[in-house]
Amino acid sequence: MTENLPDNKNNTSPTNFIENIINEDLKVNKNNNKVHTRFPPEPNGYLHIGHAKSICLNFGIAENYHGLCNLRFDDTNPSKEEVEYVESIQEDVKWLGFSWEDRLFYASDYFEKLFLYAVELIKADKAYVDDLSPEEIRQHRGTLTQPGENSPYRDRSREENMDLFQKMRNGEFPDGAKVLRAKIDMTSPNINMRDPILYRIMRAHHHRTGDEWCIYPMYDYAHPISDAIEGITHSICTLEFEDHRPLYNWLIDSLIEKTEDFKFRPQQIEFARLNLTNIVMSKRKLRELVEAGHVKGWDDPRMPTISGLRRRGYTPGAIKDFCERIGVAKSNSTVDIALLEHCIREDLNVNASRVMAVLRPLKVVIENYPVGQVEELEAENNPENPDMGTRKMPFSRVIYIEQDDFMEEAPKKFFRLAPGKEVRLKHAYIIKCEQVIKDEKTGEVIELHCSYDPTTKSGEDTSGKKVKGTLHWVSAEHALEAEVRLYDYLFIEQEAIEDEEKEKTAILNPYSLEKLKSYIEPSLINSIAGQRFQFMRNGYFCVDRDSDQDKLVFNRIVSLKDTWSKIKKA
Repeated sequence: MTENLPDNKNNTSPTNFIENIINEDLKVNKNNNKVHTRFPPEPNGYLHIGHAKSICLNFGIAENYHGLCNLRFDDTNPSKEEVEYVESIQEDVKWLGFSWEDRLFYASDYFEKLFLYAVELIKADKAYVDDLSPEEIRQHRGTLTQPGENSPYRDRSREENMDLFQKMRNGEFPDGAKVLRAKIDMTSPNINMRDPILYRIMRAHHHRTGDEWCIYPMYDYAHPISDAIEGITHSICTLEFEDHRPLYNWLIDSLIEKTEDFKFRPQQIEFARLNLTNIVMSKRKLRELVEAGHVKGWDDPRMPTISGLRRRGYTPGAIKDFCERIGVAKSNSTVDIALLEHCIREDLNVNASRVMAVLRPLKVVIENYPVGQVEELEAENNPENPDMGTRKMPFSRVIYIEQDDFMEEAPKKFFRLAPGKEVRLKHAYIIKCEQVIKDEKTGEVIELHCSYDPTTKSGEDTSGKKVKGTLHWVSAEHALEAEVRLYDYLFIEQEAIEDEEKEKTAILNPYSLEKLKSYIEPSLINSIAGQRFQFMRNGYFCVDRDSDQDKLVFNRIVSLKDTWSKIKKA
């Protein structure tokens, strides 16, 4: 069978190891020649860039093989779950360009069936109710080098276990008093097989089932059964679940003959999760940042959440390109965040309009330019994409340039403005610095007086002058005031990021956000939230949702410097 082979691929095309497994399954008509995946997030926080890799992988494989992909929420721990997280996850998946169509599911859809399957395990003497406390269970479990010990309650009769489990459901015991455990092997070298907990008592309001249940299944129990019920053929997850695969298979094997609900026998396949330099990828730790007020919400542009990246200005295309470039591997590694930044630069280089914005303004008066005169100069919107056309920019006697584009005592290779030196203003004229005005008290340069050569107008230059420096600028009379937010990494110590025990707040970057009062060209007056631009020589920026009629707010997406491109060329 080859009709389900992925688009644009054949048997000799290079594929990742997951696709190799699927291709072999299709050759032998396994699962009736079907491919059905799922993305199963827990709604206990917002998704981050690591989840984007899983989304692209699961939905992408389904698309490539003309199969299906479900969105299923693992809502088995109501103490940490909220409707806000459910809604944000759906928005993220849609924003990345994927659709689950009518296949939106919840583990809570199967609570009744999961309970009945647990009863079947008890009947088969494969599960028992345990009275040990959590600490006692840990003590009995053993270590990696020492086997565990059987619970004194392990040999309860089927009838007693059935009665106790029903009473657990009825709410006759306090939280934590009892658990339901699988009866497997306390001497197994795999600790996950040492009678794992299947159910616990937890009186917590569930966002879908309310107070109907006071016992909730564990993820390791609910996940494989949900897969089997939904007809998932390939259950793709990250490497931390590799040691859980024997339990996954044990549960399927223990129940598959006892039900007609299982459409296929799903196969769990593990791949390496995404780790990025300078980025914390733990939802728990990200939640701590939000709740402690270190960031302004889950969509703070400094956060690695998909909503944070979206607000900062990243595009779905750039994130999908990044996920494709890093590929799918079997062993964990850390990817340089410079690659992610390279992907957004490549996208915006072609698709974002070039505009002028002066982030740290320095006033320039062009003394010999006519007072009151305004010229409309033509500027291209994107030299990489001529179809984006041109726009008009006003030029007048007083302009702003960047403070860093002037030095009073400039070194030899400083090709910007200095006393007596000339530079070209982009799309305008060549100017020469004639006088420097300073604050009398501080000595700070506050204004430059310059002259211009009217024969050097861009596109009409007849002067024959050659200058090495070209500066961006805005007309002071016409410029719009804007707040520009420059973001840096939240964390700067990579070793501490990778240290599970170190307190993350101790290494927060105090310079992760800088707000500037800047001036931008007037063509941006009607910009709306989400629009992206290249501020010439300053980087790529996105209009933030905090913008209003009185003030535009821009987030810097990424600077123009591309270290990954240089590494690649080297």
